[in-house]
Amino acid sequence: MRNSAAKRGDVQTETLESVARYWQGGEHGLKWTCPFVLPPWLSAWWPIVDGDWSPYILSVYHQGQLAGIAPLMRKGHEARLIGDADVCDHLDVVVAPQHAHAFGRGLLDHLNRDGVRELVLSPIRQDSSVMTHLIPMAEEWGARVSCDRLAQLFTMSLPDNWGAYLQSLSGKERHEIRRKLRKLDRAGHVTLRCIGHAAKISAAMETFLTLFKANRTDKAAFMTDTMMAFFLQLAANLAASDLLKLYFLDLDDRPVAATLCIDDRSTVYLYNNGYDAAYQSLSIGLLSKVLTIKASIGDGRQTYDFLKGSEAYKRRLGGQPVNLHHCVLDID
Repeated sequence: MRNSAAKRGDVQTETLESVARYWQGGEHGLKWTCPFVLPPWLSAWWPIVDGDWSPYILSVYHQGQLAGIAPLMRKGHEARLIGDADVCDHLDVVVAPQHAHAFGRGLLDHLNRDGVRELVLSPIRQDSSVMTHLIPMAEEWGARVSCDRLAQLFTMSLPDNWGAYLQSLSGKERHEIRRKLRKLDRAGHVTLRCIGHAAKISAAMETFLTLFKANRTDKAAFMTDTMMAFFLQLAANLAASDLLKLYFLDLDDRPVAATLCIDDRSTVYLYNNGYDAAYQSLSIGLLSKVLTIKASIGDGRQTYDFLKGSEAYKRRLGGQPVNLHHCVLDID
């Protein structure tokens, strides 16, 4: 039981460890709909944050019930969602839907009393809890709100079987996928391996990082020592929480492409991938993604999320756009 302040409907300061207990317990009716605010993600990302920021994770109670969690960080009079657009495709708060209004009001009242003057919420999906609950509440509360569209991500609902998925594509795209898969099959023995077990992740991630850096100079430049440490810790955390699916496309037992996915049992998120440029003529970059879609359908997942970026292949493979926004709340 929380303390008496919580019973009255107060706002409490949390740690990464206490937030993890809420997530693991699952008894509060919270909707953890954003993978980039899950505790395994936050604990991997926090060590690389700019040292000027401090964790400012707040839980809001309403009539003794946990109404939501705002995973924030703070510097002076500014607070913002924990995360970085370079590695977090979108962010959000965590809300119990039946207490969404109380969560928003309690959070804003607390921030105002605690000297926070600006709340930055970015990047956030158009269908996020921030946009559907917190922003309307902030406007009602009296905050000055500005929101700008940043970019798009692409997501799609998955059918029950692979054949139905292919039929959902344009005739041209369906033909191209089948043609490319036949060409790949003729090149050698093709397998798609999935590694998710924590004990095997370290070695598998070394292979993934090698492929990630191999085919594009911008990816190689992005993968600094700090970023590499983050990816390794992230994969270990996700695997320990049974959220990681690291796929390898093998040709004659040689890994030629790798795709790192986050799997929450409802949605598979395509987080990052890499491939051996020597096999580019076999379209292994595209096919490695196609085959993870096929695997996700076989696993009974409902949604496949391509995440941020407007690459043409996402539309061709069935992705539908979702807008991402940058919002600032002036709450003084």
